[in-house]
Amino acid sequence: MVKPVIYVTRKLPDDLITPYQERFDVRMWEKEGTPVPTETLHEEVQQADALFCLITEKIDRKFIEKHSHLKVIANMAVGYDNIDVEAAKEYGITVTNTPDVLTETTADLTFTLLLSTARRVVEAANTIYQNKWGDWAPFTLAGSDVHNKTLGIVGMGRIGEAVAKRAKGFNMKVVYHNRSRKETAEREHGLTYVTQNELLATADFVVSLVPLTSETKEMFDEKAFEKMKATAIFINASRGGVVNETDLYEALKNKKIAAAGLDVYKEEPIASTHPFTSLPNAVLLPHIGSATVQTREAMAKLCLENITTVLDGYEAKTPVT
Repeated sequence: MVKPVIYVTRKLPDDLITPYQERFDVRMWEKEGTPVPTETLHEEVQQADALFCLITEKIDRKFIEKHSHLKVIANMAVGYDNIDVEAAKEYGITVTNTPDVLTETTADLTFTLLLSTARRVVEAANTIYQNKWGDWAPFTLAGSDVHNKTLGIVGMGRIGEAVAKRAKGFNMKVVYHNRSRKETAEREHGLTYVTQNELLATADFVVSLVPLTSETKEMFDEKAFEKMKATAIFINASRGGVVNETDLYEALKNKKIAAAGLDVYKEEPIASTHPFTSLPNAVLLPHIGSATVQTREAMAKLCLENITTVLDGYEAKTPVT
């Protein structure tokens, strides 16, 4: 009996794959840190029933039309803007993502980025590595308090709620804006719903946790940054495409806002020559929001469980709808 073929676009640990090898022919791109070449991906998927992919793979309409025989595409991420979901739906291909399992981990990282940016942690650490730690002065490397400040969260999904819970430990006032109000979350976490303009004008920290859609694309632009306080700090742990990076660069360079902490970018990876790297008031991370061993294992397992369920003829555990 011919086994269904699963193609995985990045090497996974053997202990994650082994339980599935008896039932499936699991094939993988063998390099963990390098994306599969487009030509190789097309060649491998021609023989596959299921595709296990990362956000680095562009699964557009042209790709789906060429490989309409696929039964399921499992994306190892919460976001799925790398996949043309509508095209997949037209061809009866199930698309899945990995919500819930990375919520707390990503919230941890979001708050880490907020704290690091506010207290200028990277800049301060570099004074030691670069042998620039000089004499003490009253305002050397003075950052911003986090406690008792106002946190504005744009996008109140699971991760937004988890960040809000953490903010309460710092006695922060939390305001939020979302496409729809979350009254239950307001009661549970003491949140205040405000308009987007009010959030931008009043928050000391503006955190983006929105998905990338046609409505949110470059929503943080020159107009948005002009509405923020000069002392405000912008944090993006969602998708790079929700920010107009040229406008953010100008806002940081000209001190229209105090600082920014970024884990995501419009085009990834970025290089050391990226304009943001020249800014002392920007803290940059290489898209590590869910990067813990426990969470990445859980994400991979969920992808494999989704694939197994669909190939067995049942509905996926976490389908993108």
